[in-house]
Amino acid sequence: AAAVPTAGSAYTYAYTTIGEIFAWVIAWDLVLEFALGAAVVARGWSGYLQSALNLPTTLFGEAAPVNVGAVAIVLVLGFVAARGISEARWVTTALVVIKVSICVFIICVGAFFIRVANYHPFIPPAQPSEGGASAWEQPLYQFLTGVEPTKFGIGGVLAAAAVVFFAYSGFEVVANLGEETKNPGRDMPKGLLGSLIICTVLYVAVCFVVTGMVKYTNLSEGAPLADAFDAVGLGWAGILISIAAVCGLTSVILVDIVGMGRVAFALCRDGLLPKRIGMVHPKWGTPIGVTIASTLLIAALAALVPLRLLADMVSIGTLFAFLIVSVAVAVLRKTAPDMKRPFRVPWSPFVPILSAVLCLVMMSSLGVDTWVRFLVWLLIGMAIYLGYGYRHSRLATDELAEGLVKSVP
Repeated sequence: AAAVPTAGSAYTYAYTTIGEIFAWVIAWDLVLEFALGAAVVARGWSGYLQSALNLPTTLFGEAAPVNVGAVAIVLVLGFVAARGISEARWVTTALVVIKVSICVFIICVGAFFIRVANYHPFIPPAQPSEGGASAWEQPLYQFLTGVEPTKFGIGGVLAAAAVVFFAYSGFEVVANLGEETKNPGRDMPKGLLGSLIICTVLYVAVCFVVTGMVKYTNLSEGAPLADAFDAVGLGWAGILISIAAVCGLTSVILVDIVGMGRVAFALCRDGLLPKRIGMVHPKWGTPIGVTIASTLLIAALAALVPLRLLADMVSIGTLFAFLIVSVAVAVLRKTAPDMKRPFRVPWSPFVPILSAVLCLVMMSSLGVDTWVRFLVWLLIGMAIYLGYGYRHSRLATDELAEGLVKSVP
């Protein structure tokens, strides 16, 4: 992000290192990641709003036939994203302040209600899945090795990590905004590493406190943070947390819409999609066409597709994107050793290789059905590339590589 500060992030990195066809695959994957990620969070947003305000379940939450609440928030934030990065920045900043404040509140107040007994066993031992998972639903590594399907244990930790990995897709969005950053060589490493450290500390501390307050088996899937405070007699705090969760999830939807627009803009600029789709609004300076199209697609997904199905698809897309970036870092060290690098990955290529391996391990923990849907999505993308992108591409590999050479001091 610091060395190649352009819209498109992982797509552009793949383009400059391993070629156009791989770049298209990763771009198509990023479209999946951002679109489904925003849809996942929009459905969660609707559920928390329903919980906080006791709204009708026929319109809000997972029980709604058509999740009207999710559609409404996507349309509103799509308009904010279309207006420009400045508006999106102010909205996101305000929401993040609320989100971080409530995380600190949970940690500080919840710490007084921790019961050490709730941490035992810290990693519940592996046990056979109840009823047995079908071949379609079991993790890929179990399907390939014939290992009996289980839950909990180390395998359960890996499976859970893979499912919730979409929480880290926000770092991909930060990289996407490198072209709109005043000093990317300085600001991108600070923004990415600083936010990673803060998020890691907050994520781990909140989970540690909440599972210490209430046994994990007594937490619901829909609103676990609110459940924990309800269980210890702090119902008012549960309501406060639900409202704060709505604010926090709002910021996630917004950055996903912004990120998807930037990836599509990069594709249009390189000729892999029709250029008119990526047109920039003369006043707002945003890719208005792709932002509107992205918003409508995300609204449709949020309205109709169940949350759990969306979450698995987002995670495999995010992990695949991170896998490609890890490979690109190692390749770029060999192909452009003298390129100006404001930030250098330490212990390369060990760190990039380890990152790629861990991404593959977590991807193998996702279900066979998720893998099949992911491969179908990639096949659709390849059909679009062969039908349009391959013939209309401006061969950006050579052009971007030339730009890298010019950046050598």
